[in-house]
Amino acid sequence: MATVETSVKRAVLKLSKMELEKLVLKAASINKEFHDYLLVNVINKDDGGRIRVEAAKSDLAILMNKQYRGRSEELRLAEMLIACNKKVVAFSKVCKDKKLELDLIADVLTFTFAQPARRFGTCFTKFDYQVYLLVKKAVTIFNTKLQREYKNESAGIINQFLRQLHERCSHLDYVYDMPNEVIWEESSL
Repeated sequence: MATVETSVKRAVLKLSKMELEKLVLKAASINKEFHDYLLVNVINKDDGGRIRVEAAKSDLAILMNKQYRGRSEELRLAEMLIACNKKVVAFSKVCKDKKLELDLIADVLTFTFAQPARRFGTCFTKFDYQVYLLVKKAVTIFNTKLQREYKNESAGIINQFLRQLHERCSHLDYVYDMPNEVIWEESSL
């Protein structure tokens, strides 16, 4: 993230309310990410995240049905996962609700693990690696950033993804080193 120079800070503080409104509207019209940030965090604090997650889910559905370039189906699926991961990252910059981010990752992984098992463990490890990155991101969010009230319902789906990943491509070192399951007990509240 770019740091704001002190001269810019001083200039913004000197602006009138009308000039500041024009500046914010201009920035929102130029930058879609800033526009979405305003919608989620300023204008519609209660439902903004849910509205953006529905838009992100429809964008992910389009990305999952798109045809990608590649010599094999595994390489095309890897390109799809890269595009979906970029969409999840863009969503996480706008909305800070980690439960919603985890839901998006779970949608992508559910689609991915619905693929035939023969797609995993081939000589095209780019696909396996992209799946690993998404599962690792889900585990990281679960372990470090997810609120306690959501951990109970999320543990099952993450453990399912970990189990399937270990079953299909545990011969890869980075998959072998991942935990077999995430552990969450309500007593640890």
